[in-house]
Amino acid sequence: MLESISTSTAPNWKLRIVLAALIVMLVAVVVFLWRMTQMPLRSFRGPLPALSTTQSELASRLAEHVKYLSATIGERNVDPVGSLQATTDYLRRNLVHAGYSVREQSYNAGGDAVSNLEVELVGSSSGEGIVVVGAHYDSVAGTVGADDNATGVAATLELARLLRASKLRRAVRFVFFVNEEPPFFQTEEMGSLVYARKLHHDGAAVSAMISLEMLGFYSDAPGSQKYPAPLSLFYPDRGNFIGFVGNGDSRALLRRAVRRFRESAKFPSEGVAAPESWPGVGWSDHWSFWQQGYPAIMITDTALFRNPYYHTPQDTSDRLDFQRMVRVVEGVRNVLVSLAEE
Repeated sequence: MLESISTSTAPNWKLRIVLAALIVMLVAVVVFLWRMTQMPLRSFRGPLPALSTTQSELASRLAEHVKYLSATIGERNVDPVGSLQATTDYLRRNLVHAGYSVREQSYNAGGDAVSNLEVELVGSSSGEGIVVVGAHYDSVAGTVGADDNATGVAATLELARLLRASKLRRAVRFVFFVNEEPPFFQTEEMGSLVYARKLHHDGAAVSAMISLEMLGFYSDAPGSQKYPAPLSLFYPDRGNFIGFVGNGDSRALLRRAVRRFRESAKFPSEGVAAPESWPGVGWSDHWSFWQQGYPAIMITDTALFRNPYYHTPQDTSDRLDFQRMVRVVEGVRNVLVSLAEE
């Protein structure tokens, strides 16, 4: 009788063990997804307020930069001879006019001399860790790269100008990276990787890095926003927001940035701290800083997950929304001030 009871109850114990394991796995997945997607405060909802005169002027300046880079210069990479030099000349002129001294980091990439450009807003407390904000100025072969990434460059130029007179605790560096696009993407000759490695070699403390990657394309159409699975379960299907993207190690920075943006900007925003291996998560210059152990995030309109003209000749300035972009730039300015004052 005892043997019969033991034999009949064994499958029940096995089933309980399997169910318990499944429950533990489910809880782990729920916790993982919650930590990845949960952000402080709520995203702005409702009609956008009318632009002020100051905002309208800033929108015009952003549009002017983007049109010069994408239309006057056009394709910007090592193939059109002189295009990178024309771009750095334009950046230098604007930065000097804003009152900065420009530093150049030159190196050789595939037999071509290329350069990152940098200016610094000196902080009042040395040794506190610098804040880096940057954008790549090259475009992929065959495109004029209005959204990718003349918008990020324009935003970085204007942020440098807007903050020039600020007295902040931490130093803020505004950096313009070369060679983010293929064939240099995530290689030894990627401009931001060269820059981040030099920072690490010099023992520089970086408290935060923000990569500005495509800021100008928006849509209110249902279904206009796509995601890597399973993120569509947690985020809106309209591409009318700005995205904050980080990895697990940068989650604290990401949440601080999202909080400050939502406190100060009347514009929709979403944030995610996802694994670096997920599609799109590491697809910009913040990736280079992750490789050196620095906290870094990307602020983006989500590129190919929204913009149908990504990496095509149709990535032109007439498809961009500078009235929405200016609200993003103002919000990022407040994020930078907050991070520099921590």
